[in-house]
Amino acid sequence: MKKKYRNPIGVKSYTGLLLILPFIAGFILFTAYPFISSFLLGLTDYNGIRSPEFIGGENYSRMLTDKGFINATAVTLKYTAILVPLKLIFSLFAAIVLNMQIKGMGVYRTIFYIPSILGSNLAVVIMWQFLFTADGLANQLLEAVGLSPIGWYGNSAAAMGIIILLRLWEFGSTMVIFLNALRDIPKEYYEAARVDGCGRIRGFFAITLPLLKNVFFLNLILQIIAAMQEFNAPYMITGGGPLKSTYTLGMLVYDEMFSYHNMGYANAISWVMFVIIALIVGIMTAVTKRGRAEI
Repeated sequence: MKKKYRNPIGVKSYTGLLLILPFIAGFILFTAYPFISSFLLGLTDYNGIRSPEFIGGENYSRMLTDKGFINATAVTLKYTAILVPLKLIFSLFAAIVLNMQIKGMGVYRTIFYIPSILGSNLAVVIMWQFLFTADGLANQLLEAVGLSPIGWYGNSAAAMGIIILLRLWEFGSTMVIFLNALRDIPKEYYEAARVDGCGRIRGFFAITLPLLKNVFFLNLILQIIAAMQEFNAPYMITGGGPLKSTYTLGMLVYDEMFSYHNMGYANAISWVMFVIIALIVGIMTAVTKRGRAEI
């Protein structure tokens, strides 16, 4: 005899639809509508006061000769290329250390995660600015070891380094993902490897890294997306200087939108950012697909 299924909530076929209706409404209002509106505004000349004037792809063609856009794109890509590998390596190293069986390790894990909770809030930014002033702690440490002080805010490489150090300091979230993955690796693998004469270093490259491929890729994608959208740190610490050497695409969108009131152009730039990020993620997915599938 064929059993009849009874809906525990109700017998109406649209009960499930009613239950997810709040999510659908929220998605349409706060995701789909802004997403579509941004694309449409990118095709207009709009200053936020008068009615938008449709100009087609002029905003996009303007970017090809806009030195500000070209510079901001180059700065953003450079920043991403330096920060992401450093953050992944540092986070993985910290996760390996915190995965050791040491007394009080829970306290150490909490301490290491605190910078990620603080983020780039105003207090942290003010502290960071004072650390790298002419008489700040950073220069005092350099002088203590016999090195010349650095004009951090007047040197392009040094200014970029300040922002990278701040983001590198906030490695907690990436570290936690690595740490959870490390704890899921069976200890028997390492015990069997030691029996065969495999040391810790060889075990790391032969066991740990291969088993972390998917997690490494996840962190890579998350960090690329975050770095490509960078705004807070350069805006609050260096203001994009010196000579716009730390001026990112996020700052360009903000200035075009709120300083110059070129809202159509700002939305067009944000869409180009979206496309660039999507292309990078797509390329990384294609390049690493075979290696990740082998796990």
